[in-house]
Amino acid sequence: MSAIKRNNVVVSGSGENAMMFAHGFGCDQNMWRYVYPSFQEDHKIVLFDHVGAGNSDISAYSFKKYDKLEGYAEDIVEIARELNLKNAIFVGHSVSAVMGIIAADMAPDIFKSLILISPSPSYINDEDYVGGFSKSEINELLESLNNNHLGWSMAMAPVIMGNPDRAELGNELTNSFCKTDPEIAKHFAKTTFLTDKRDILKHTKIPVLILQCSSDVIAPVEVGHYMHDQIPDSKLVVMKATGHCPNLSAPEETISAISNFLNDQ
Repeated sequence: MSAIKRNNVVVSGSGENAMMFAHGFGCDQNMWRYVYPSFQEDHKIVLFDHVGAGNSDISAYSFKKYDKLEGYAEDIVEIARELNLKNAIFVGHSVSAVMGIIAADMAPDIFKSLILISPSPSYINDEDYVGGFSKSEINELLESLNNNHLGWSMAMAPVIMGNPDRAELGNELTNSFCKTDPEIAKHFAKTTFLTDKRDILKHTKIPVLILQCSSDVIAPVEVGHYMHDQIPDSKLVVMKATGHCPNLSAPEETISAISNFLNDQ
């Protein structure tokens, strides 16, 4: 099956250069609906669902392939190849930000820059590195998800979203989490939260924009500064937005930061 069909790829907009948007854990391409229209006039927009998410072909999910982020990065490269993308801009949210770094390394001819929203190369604290969680906290999180997918989703989604005064945002993320196949959600969470890709950051060869929320329980501000220090040609913008999903909670600020970065390229 083609990657276009498997990953439910949707292409819109006009323009020579493409912008590919990749969603994070428990989400789908709908999470970009407030952001991508602002770039449609000047760019070809590529939206897709990771296998196992949204309207992707769930039968294509492989526990072996997607045990590592490289499996998802291979899909990103495959989609780009089928669409003949060159000099594209990759926009990745959360765990997809690191997938983008891997994909750009796999296929240097495809992407000319990376925009990483709420990224983290590792969620586990390690000596001087602040990832946000201890190893035992991550193990407890994964065990809780394993025992009760729906209960975990209802409890964690509002925390991840932040913005408790805007309950509709937390409810949207909760519903998105709950729609995900429980076994796939458990596996994707394990792949996400146990991955440590700090070692690849310094090898990133293209310009990178890091959008860091000012308060984020999943990716603390220290993570944004760490990535900025490690990635050679990177720009860090610490946003006024709070929570882990500024593409939903603060789309105007997100659009503005991305536009400023693109205008400087």
